[in-house]
Amino acid sequence: MTDSFMLATRIPMSREGFERWLDTPAPGPDAIANPEAMFDGWFWDGRRAGSEWESAVVGRTPRRFFAGRVRESCAGRPHDTVLLHRDGALEAYLFHLGYVESSVHTALLMFAAAGAFRTEPGEDAVLFWAETSGGLPDPDWDGWLSVLSVGDSGARFSGAIDLTAAVTGLRPVENRFFGMVERLAEEEESWGDDSDGPYRTAAPRDPSFVDPAVLADAASR
Repeated sequence: MTDSFMLATRIPMSREGFERWLDTPAPGPDAIANPEAMFDGWFWDGRRAGSEWESAVVGRTPRRFFAGRVRESCAGRPHDTVLLHRDGALEAYLFHLGYVESSVHTALLMFAAAGAFRTEPGEDAVLFWAETSGGLPDPDWDGWLSVLSVGDSGARFSGAIDLTAAVTGLRPVENRFFGMVERLAEEEESWGDDSDGPYRTAAPRDPSFVDPAVLADAASR
């Protein structure tokens, strides 16, 4: 199993809904109908999610949470984050070095809360997987770790469902993620030993990767 863990989703919502979601505190695990069944039907089938949820930061807003990830990434830490409102949808593609339970489970609760702001019928999938390259596997890959189904009436973990539409919808978001990775790699390569001060980069704050609303007034929220 790789040390690179990914979380990604695309949830249709209006611009107004997106900004309201940014200020919606993360709910508790009971916002998900079956939090203990997170891994059922996937690669870690049989593993019960229990203590992992204790690390979630309940009450943290997405604006504050994701702004924090961006700040960490600007300091050279491995918290690469794509979070945008684009083409009428919330788009997210998150990198974690290792299974960082607090970050993964907090984000899952925030995406569960996003269902209240959806603008289309049906459900959307939040995908969780481990992959060295960080890329999206094929829909029928047998290594998916978990899928959270998010609808306007609630969220629940779903086992062994067709992920074709979810993966197809996330391909443009994946491209943006790799655009960030390439840019960061170029900047790090050009950072010499004789550079003054610690390594810093503004690339993670680029509006191509993170919506400006995520960073607005972040320090006061």
